[in-house]
Amino acid sequence: MLRITAGKLANAMRGTVGVTSSRIAAVRCLHGTEESAEEFDKRYEKYFAREGIDGWEIRKGMNDLLGMDLVPSPKIIESGLRACRRVNDIALAIRWLEGCKDKCGDQKATLYPYLLEKITPTLKELGVPTIEELGYDKPELALKSVYDM
Repeated sequence: MLRITAGKLANAMRGTVGVTSSRIAAVRCLHGTEESAEEFDKRYEKYFAREGIDGWEIRKGMNDLLGMDLVPSPKIIESGLRACRRVNDIALAIRWLEGCKDKCGDQKATLYPYLLEKITPTLKELGVPTIEELGYDKPELALKSVYDM
């Protein structure tokens, strides 16, 4: 019984290994030229500046950006904030700021103040408060450490 099952499994594996490797090679050959940073920024600015964009599409674009291994440029952040304003969703705008701050990682002390400096005029224009103004940068109900007592 075991020998029959092992034989069927081996035959099934033999058929898929050759097909998979040729599929991978075909997909890898399809990749074109690499996109420059300016083209990338313009593509996402154009995405967020679309006329009929709705909240779901804004979330999709933001989720895609925050899933990448990069910190969005101030132009993209401003474009996302303007899109949030067009659909009148301040909660999404604040979450967008939180996500961008989180993407700064261990460079938060240098990158995040730079981003805030660049996007502050847009924040003031749109009436969106920063995370620090709302007090979201510090936990409300956190317990004090036993080492601080």
